[in-house]
Amino acid sequence: MKLALAVTCTAIALSATAQAQQPPTATTKVDGTDNVYIFRYMGHQSMFVVTPDGVIATDPISERRPVKPYVDAIQAITKAPIKYVIYSHMHFDHIAGGKPFKDMGATFVAQRNMKARLDELKPADVVMPDEWVDDKKTITLGGTSLELTYVGKNHSDSTLVMRLPRERVLFTVDWIPLQAVQFRGMADTYVPDIEEGLKKVIAMDFDKLIPGHPGPGGRQIGSKEDAVAQLDYLQDLSAAVKKAVSEGKSYADAEKEIKLPKYEKWGGYEAFLPMNIERYYDYWNRGI
Repeated sequence: MKLALAVTCTAIALSATAQAQQPPTATTKVDGTDNVYIFRYMGHQSMFVVTPDGVIATDPISERRPVKPYVDAIQAITKAPIKYVIYSHMHFDHIAGGKPFKDMGATFVAQRNMKARLDELKPADVVMPDEWVDDKKTITLGGTSLELTYVGKNHSDSTLVMRLPRERVLFTVDWIPLQAVQFRGMADTYVPDIEEGLKKVIAMDFDKLIPGHPGPGGRQIGSKEDAVAQLDYLQDLSAAVKKAVSEGKSYADAEKEIKLPKYEKWGGYEAFLPMNIERYYDYWNRGI
């Protein structure tokens, strides 16, 4: 036990050291495209698309930190106006900080289910969207089309899947991590809806998958195979927890006994697998 703990602590320390060695922000052009970029801000990342008529940006990712580095990153690539900001989903760590974009004239777009929560909480640092998406909307700017699709409840009830059909790039946040288990206790995650949403994403036509956080080793871009792997993980997790519940195992016993060795090298496995188990235990044990 002490050896396992020491190994885990060492891995966490090395990961933290690697992140500390990175600059706080970075802009990366997506290979194989002429106009698609990833802006990384510490451990968050967003996509922006440059066209002759302006820029389509996604999540400000500026909760409790200035959005200026994101604005500067875009303007280092182009002086074209920022026409749109698209919110990926409701959670503040991704959508806070957009006021400077709004002051520059950007139109904000989000999935409609977000509206009731924003009206209720009235977060001071989140710009209220100007346009709402129900099931699907396509934004066309400067010859580039960006499809916004709602595939149902998953990591939130307001997640948009953003697909660039010509570039074969897909951007969606927080529910399809790259070679990593789901974050902590899967807060605000809808089970088993998330599995159905993954099937819909897998059926889409794309090559590159950009998530809202880099994966292990700083990996910024995945592929459809990562969505397939995440669905496999959730289905394997669900089956294992369902079996434990049917056998009368307690939460503690399930968290202790369930191991999924196929995924043991994934990010967050040691720290978050027990919390993922608890989320699925709630579903199979209490129906929530």
